[in-house]
Amino acid sequence: MRLAISLILALILCGSWLYGATFPDRGPTTASSRAALQNGVALAPANAPRAVKRAIWAANQLRSKPYRYGGGHASFHDNGYDCSGTVSYALGGAGLISSPLNSSDFRRYGERGQGRWITVYARNGHTFAVIAGLRLDTTPGDSSRYRWAPRWQRSTRGPAGFEVRHPVGL
Repeated sequence: MRLAISLILALILCGSWLYGATFPDRGPTTASSRAALQNGVALAPANAPRAVKRAIWAANQLRSKPYRYGGGHASFHDNGYDCSGTVSYALGGAGLISSPLNSSDFRRYGERGQGRWITVYARNGHTFAVIAGLRLDTTPGDSSRYRWAPRWQRSTRGPAGFEVRHPVGL
């Protein structure tokens, strides 16, 4: 009986570590109604809902992580992240999902259409998000000096070919 209880407690502790025990609860903010970008770090709008701020602060933690195909799929915590792993990490940090999703899963996530604060763009093979006006993506963007990796970008990207979804209420 003691062994069974010990195993159950170990699984619970391991599960909380795997799926979100270390997401930040605070971070940089801006007085603007849209997120701002300073040296690759996103500043959350001070007036944004708590979930939006937490999504931004969580995604900030990935800015030094490399791109890795399939990264962030088995767990929120990984040594590299692909596109859907990056978006999953941000939404997991916000408490909006309980485990990572792949690009196909994001095509059915939440509700259809653009959100007020968070919009997820998904198609088979790629996913990105716009959170409080900043794009969270793994593509190099419009500069050849960037490599594939999780990052915030100011530039927009057209939604052609993507399913447009948002978390309920956001």
